[in-house]
Amino acid sequence: MRLDGRRRSGNISDRRGMSSGRKIGIGGGIIGVIILAAVTLLGGGNIGDVIGNLMGGMGSQSYTSSAYEPTAEDERLAELASKVLAGTEDVWTREFRRQGWGEYECPEMVLYTGEVNSACGHATSQVGPFYCSADRTVYIDLDFFKDMESSIGAGGDFAYAYVIAHEVGHHVQYLLGTLGEAHDAMARMSESEANKMSVRLELQADFYAGVWASIDNEMFASIEPGDVENAVNAASRIGDDYLQRKAYGREIPDSFNHGRSSQRVAWLTKGLQTGNPRLGDTFTPAYSEL
Repeated sequence: MRLDGRRRSGNISDRRGMSSGRKIGIGGGIIGVIILAAVTLLGGGNIGDVIGNLMGGMGSQSYTSSAYEPTAEDERLAELASKVLAGTEDVWTREFRRQGWGEYECPEMVLYTGEVNSACGHATSQVGPFYCSADRTVYIDLDFFKDMESSIGAGGDFAYAYVIAHEVGHHVQYLLGTLGEAHDAMARMSESEANKMSVRLELQADFYAGVWASIDNEMFASIEPGDVENAVNAASRIGDDYLQRKAYGREIPDSFNHGRSSQRVAWLTKGLQTGNPRLGDTFTPAYSEL
């Protein structure tokens, strides 16, 4: 991904090396991460419930410094995250005005290591990147990007950018009212039906990530050979079916809440090909047709 000369976002809070004083973890190594990923990877829509269930609720908002020495790769990934976030700011500011959606309100991003407190609860890095609508913030432990490559073979800067753009996609849903309406509906549904609504949210966030990539490339010529393939590969490896087969050896369709690999690839690709945020209606089609 071509980011040379691009500006960095001013909406980043760097909490790497800071601890909230709570040491809550989830064991299991790679398999544990994959099982969690099947539930929460790239989550955002119901991340408050996920964090609450896994971590036991809200923790202290105080932070203390701990020994942390970022590597050169850590700093490179932090720069990448900042520049990609800036790209989402530029793209969605333009698109909100163009679509008549009013002024785009940029989200914040928090970089952290190990654990973090958000307005949605206390989380460890094993939850994965998430968007919290309560404080309009994307949270990322940059080690997650390294884990993407080592655990599920989904590496590359454009794949990492896709993760960030997907979480920002949840922020777009929040600003447009889609996220709140879906959550209200989910509260009245059975678990299986609520999962289907979650899938619709996640696929639309994938679509918005593709729209961002298309327009960002139009504005900044950011896509290089191999980038799209890396993003599509990442999307194919974070489908519920793929992750469940890897973790459990079988699929549990009623528990899907992010979508099949084929669905995630299709909606990301549609966003990339069209660059039109109005073509991402994942709520009207029958569930079987997504």
